[in-house]
Amino acid sequence: MSTAQRRIDVLDVLRGLAILGTLGTNIWIFTNVIGPPAVLDLPPVDSFAHAFEVGVRFLANGKALALLTLLFGVGLELQYRSAKRRGNPWPGWYLWRAGLLFVEGLLHYVLVFEFDVLMGYAVTSVIVAYLIGRSDRAVRVWMITVGSIHVAFVSLLTVAFALGQGAANTALIVPSRPDLFSHGSYLEQVADRLRLMPVYRLEAIFIVPLGIVLFLLGSRLMRAGVFENTAQGARLRTRLMILGLGIALPLNVLTAFSGPTWGLVDRYILPPIVALGLLGLVTRLVLQMGASQSPGILRTGLTSVGRTALSCYVFQNLAGTILCYGWGFGLAARFEDLRPWWVPAAWLGISAMFMTGATWWLRRFDRGPLELVWHWAYQAPQRARQRQLVDAAR
Repeated sequence: MSTAQRRIDVLDVLRGLAILGTLGTNIWIFTNVIGPPAVLDLPPVDSFAHAFEVGVRFLANGKALALLTLLFGVGLELQYRSAKRRGNPWPGWYLWRAGLLFVEGLLHYVLVFEFDVLMGYAVTSVIVAYLIGRSDRAVRVWMITVGSIHVAFVSLLTVAFALGQGAANTALIVPSRPDLFSHGSYLEQVADRLRLMPVYRLEAIFIVPLGIVLFLLGSRLMRAGVFENTAQGARLRTRLMILGLGIALPLNVLTAFSGPTWGLVDRYILPPIVALGLLGLVTRLVLQMGASQSPGILRTGLTSVGRTALSCYVFQNLAGTILCYGWGFGLAARFEDLRPWWVPAAWLGISAMFMTGATWWLRRFDRGPLELVWHWAYQAPQRARQRQLVDAAR
């Protein structure tokens, strides 16, 4: 197996893990009768059931988002390398790619899910596209400056929460009816997403500085050889695991069980560092497997989800809404008395469905369904431009 193929395999597995990890966060929204307005509504750790919920939510909270963001940065680096290798101007057509991503995110927000990340990624990618080719020193300055602003802002909000001056999440998001997600219609939910767009989109704006840092960090880790099966790559992965899993993870456990005051630190400060450790660990495991071991069911499923990441991200959220909301099967209201026990089972069932479905699809097509549409839309203006050039040359 070539070095490039190993790197692709690693990235697919990591991307699949990140996509299913986002479902691990979102599933707690879908299965709550209150729905998205209860996004930060963590229970107090005053019973075994509540401790179980906090612990399970901790596993994915912020970490999957950070890992996915790092991998978007890696993807941006690969696009940059491809453009330079072909002698194409940069960012050039990448801006069209970012525009398509924004439209995809907007449709996903309006039609499916309130906390879409694609719109934020599109904006972040445009900013980073103009930074990625700059010197390492310039990139470090940007990362330190923007990262410091992010940490300072989260710290100020955390202090405000500790002093009792922070507005509760449920006070910010007031749906048109209390039972909107347990008994409301699909069109009513769409109308509420449009009406509450300035509030629901706050996180997408809030994470742009963090996204800039993680995009640039993903790019630089790629250049440093973190995905390469070399001694230098192994040393870098070990450092990431020590930092993320040895230092940040224990601190993240403390913040997870310390109450809502630490909610922002628990999601936007420590998890990105933990995600670095996960990146190092998963990369090491996949590289150790190499070509000598045929991939098992889990690795095959994660790889398939990673190769169809856009489709799985959108459709798994759609599946969650159909299964749980009142206009669908209404499982959130039906199984309300079984929370939190049935929620991990719902995540496992949806994950297994998408790992199986993605594997089946890729035996017949080389891209996921949304990826096929997206690739056509990305190539369409380029094909039109080429036809114009050919006609002009005649």
